[in-house]
Amino acid sequence: MQQNELKKNNANYAPLTPIVFLEKAAKVFPNRYSIIHENKYFTWEQTFLRCIQLASSLSQKLTKGNVVGFIASNTPELYEAHFGVPMAGMILNAINYRLDAKTIAYIIDHSNIKLLFIDTEFFKLGKEAVNLSKEKPDIIIVKDEQTFTFDTSYFHMDYEQFLESYDLDFNYYKPLDEWESLSINYTSGTTGNPKGVVYHHRGAYLNAMGNSLEWDMKMHPTYLWTLPMFHCNGWCFPWTIAMRAGTNICLRKITGENIYDKIFSHEVEYLCGAPTVLSFIINTDSKHVKKLNGRVKLMTAAAPPPAKILEQIEKCGFDVTHVYGLTEVYGPAVICKWKDEWDNLESSEKANLKSRQGVSYLVQEDLKVVNSETRKEVQHDGNELGEVLLRGNITMKGYLKDEDATIKAFKDGWFKTGDLGVIFEDGYIQLKDRAKDIIISGGENISSIEIENCIFKIEGVIACAVIAKPDEKWGETPCAFIEKKEGVSITKEEVLKFCKENLASFKVPKEVIFSELPKTSTGKIQKAELRKLFSNR
Repeated sequence: MQQNELKKNNANYAPLTPIVFLEKAAKVFPNRYSIIHENKYFTWEQTFLRCIQLASSLSQKLTKGNVVGFIASNTPELYEAHFGVPMAGMILNAINYRLDAKTIAYIIDHSNIKLLFIDTEFFKLGKEAVNLSKEKPDIIIVKDEQTFTFDTSYFHMDYEQFLESYDLDFNYYKPLDEWESLSINYTSGTTGNPKGVVYHHRGAYLNAMGNSLEWDMKMHPTYLWTLPMFHCNGWCFPWTIAMRAGTNICLRKITGENIYDKIFSHEVEYLCGAPTVLSFIINTDSKHVKKLNGRVKLMTAAAPPPAKILEQIEKCGFDVTHVYGLTEVYGPAVICKWKDEWDNLESSEKANLKSRQGVSYLVQEDLKVVNSETRKEVQHDGNELGEVLLRGNITMKGYLKDEDATIKAFKDGWFKTGDLGVIFEDGYIQLKDRAKDIIISGGENISSIEIENCIFKIEGVIACAVIAKPDEKWGETPCAFIEKKEGVSITKEEVLKFCKENLASFKVPKEVIFSELPKTSTGKIQKAELRKLFSNR
């Protein structure tokens, strides 16, 4: 039989898209709660209709393929955007509200955002970014139930008013090709300007399924939003929860007290977050700790969590699943898959095993660790260091408007993560360092070079090196080593003040050390030597 005798048609092929998860949740479970946010309750039928209204209203203002931006917290509006924007045939850009206005302006212009939704909490930041941008997108206000002070001197339509312009006869869009772009997520690189990582419908669909499969997520889960939805589209969990017809519990302010309160009030079963979230839970004041109704599943990633933290969080009633990924692979793409034979080990041994990154998601094709110079696979002995490579269907389309960086990232048919690690006999990997010196603090990627470039602007600085310092609360924090000219007086306070004026707050170094910096014979700063100062503590 000739292969070309059998062809794709509407009966045997449909492009994969996470939009179908919303359709089916609304059709099969219309009256189950989809979203709970303080005193607001929505069912899946209501969420489906609101997403259609959003898509219809967008279609009257913009054209297919346009980029729609959101600067918002974990609220129903941002959740709806994960379906409503693609249902208009447009591309979602959920922006990190912790960035500074200048960087957000760059993102607006680089991704050509035509319409920007801004939560009232971040209105001042968003307005400043729009004023700095060349694109000057129109603004829609997302009002929250809380009261925030923001500039009302200019009128801007709010989200609910915007939805009212929908067309009752609107037929929402579904992709003709699953390779079509769904969203753009910006990630910090080794340069100051972030890179735009482009996702397609196929990858989002598959990683949403991968999350459920790898986590053994049951139907109708209650999921607490402690992970920002601007992080890799919430690691694709907006689509995962719709797929399982679960309930999204929104949470604006992430604190240990609030986490315990929501878990207790709504019988939360699942949540995600960086090791920072684990630290918040562990260090919650005893008077705010509430007895859990059962074990709560917690997925963590970003900076590798210390074994000590993993051991402590388990004692608090949380079952931790450790995953690893990057913005370029839709969030989690590697998981420390638990083995039955590990159940009888001591808690400290279990924690050490859980601190490994693990093996590739079922929906990701493969991973390997290669020697950075020879590009040959390292020994599976847990000792030989190499670069971690990934490939498969949950790998980005590429970097927006950056062909050179895309080609470099996909060299030899694998995605180069830039992370260094080892691989064990059983195929589990463990990260040991970051080749690009990216610092991951509280789940945020921070470019050490960006901070260094900022500090170099201070008069009298002749050398600077920023590295990651281990931190129990944030996982990692920036530490700046500064070499200054002889006779010049620069204080720690002056450095921090300058950084606060020129960087986003989470990028400001938490420690500043003045000393002569170790260098190679060619004058290159040896950051490995600086890291040893912390590894020996």
